[in-house]
Amino acid sequence: MSRFEDPIACTACSRLAEHLAMIRQRDPDWHARPVPAFGSLDAQLLVVGLGPGEKGANRTGRPFSGDVAGELLYPALHRFGFASSPAPLGSDGWANPAMSLSNCRITNAVRCLPPANKPTTPEIRQCNRFLREEIEAMPQLKVIVALGAIAHQALLWSYGLKVKEYAFGHNVRHALPDSRVLVDSYHCSGYNWRTGRLTRESFEAVFAGVAALIN
Repeated sequence: MSRFEDPIACTACSRLAEHLAMIRQRDPDWHARPVPAFGSLDAQLLVVGLGPGEKGANRTGRPFSGDVAGELLYPALHRFGFASSPAPLGSDGWANPAMSLSNCRITNAVRCLPPANKPTTPEIRQCNRFLREEIEAMPQLKVIVALGAIAHQALLWSYGLKVKEYAFGHNVRHALPDSRVLVDSYHCSGYNWRTGRLTRESFEAVFAGVAALIN
């Protein structure tokens, strides 16, 4: 089985490539390129987000590091033993260099920051082959957590499954054809957190269940 390599130099989506080039010109010290996954391909847990946040992964180069979503995700992963620290950022405001993941990998359905945080359907489709190849390169994978409906959709596309047959819902589980389990969660975005659609308790309940599935 070939090892997956992150598409860190991909410019296949012209709209996204142009957007990132503009950001690099504006902020030369930002990552502003396709964001690589974080964690080992030998992990049993894969967390799939939507895409990089502008001041989060797009800036730091690490998924969910630097935005509100990471302030929910990493403490949850840390609580259940998947992350060495609950703090995604170091004292300098960049990705915490001391953090490591244990038996967990974090990736995104779309690797590049889309304008207004809204990827188009063709862009999600274009990036989907990377998600499919990534999953195929994870021999120990048991559980996939999809953060939000777009990640849920992209994951099903990567399997060639019909979205209408797998209804999205918070902390809903689906059996996948290869015996892996898909667990859905509302996205840990600032909007969902502020509006009360998602609480820390309801989000951590997802990972409590994931830990039980794996163990």
